[in-house]
Amino acid sequence: MKSKICDILGIEYPVFQGGMAWVADASLASAVSNAGGLGIIAAGNAPTDVVRKQIRMAKELTDKPFGVNVMLLSPFVDEVVDMICEEGVKVVTTGAGNPGKHMAKFAENGISVIPVVASVALAKRMEKMGVNAVIAEGMESGGHIGKLTTMVLVPQVVDAVNIPVIAAGGIADSRGVNAAFMLGADGVQVGTRFLVANECTVHQNYKNKVLKAKDIDTVITGNITGHPIRVLKNKLTKAYLAVEKQETGKENPDLDRLEELGSGALKKAVVDGDTDNGSVMSGQFAGLVKKEESCADIIQDLIKDLDKVEAVLK
Repeated sequence: MKSKICDILGIEYPVFQGGMAWVADASLASAVSNAGGLGIIAAGNAPTDVVRKQIRMAKELTDKPFGVNVMLLSPFVDEVVDMICEEGVKVVTTGAGNPGKHMAKFAENGISVIPVVASVALAKRMEKMGVNAVIAEGMESGGHIGKLTTMVLVPQVVDAVNIPVIAAGGIADSRGVNAAFMLGADGVQVGTRFLVANECTVHQNYKNKVLKAKDIDTVITGNITGHPIRVLKNKLTKAYLAVEKQETGKENPDLDRLEELGSGALKKAVVDGDTDNGSVMSGQFAGLVKKEESCADIIQDLIKDLDKVEAVLK
């Protein structure tokens, strides 16, 4: 099934791989792109030279389109944007901020800009700004989340804008993909299932934690900070939630205690494999992810019934 987003980006299948910090590197992104989807390298808070190295590695591993996820609150964001333009990357997804100040530069360099949005208002603002599409991400996803579910958010965004909408959050098999298209989406973004791809370089302990997860094994931390995050339950989340409970309701909550607990926690899980004291970001779909397989097999499974959806939509 072709969609607008395939034509815009020059990809075979309307499947994006999520730009997961510390996870989405050249190995994973190139494998997804080679399989016909859109692989995405996560810039996160990494220095410019680190991101440049990943981009150049991806160029060696694939001749297909791939993108870079720009975390707009990164202290290196301006330099990273300049470098992305220099390297000739043609797709950028954005999160944690407003890409407005960079839009002119992206346009000058022929870069498609696709921000993650968690509300209709933000989607409409992004459209006015001139972005090429939006990723409507529901709270079922792993990592930083909004307040609306995918089922609720996607159709409202679809009705509110005239640009392609990519559905994300809780989508990791063909049933979720089919549902997203029936809601009006032009594509999907998948994160959690790609965590256990053969080409994903996260620590095996992280993969095992996802593979063993049950339906109720995720929890949301950080509500008190205004930046909620969905992760798998472990010793860290227990300690974090205990501190949140202690600080909630105080006139001046001590958020430094939470900052100290969370500092470096994602790297601890992804790189060091400490799934007890690290932050194991994962979506609610983890309970249905049961095996490691290649990115190519994952994508073929995701899109296997899209021809039936296409027939219904016609």
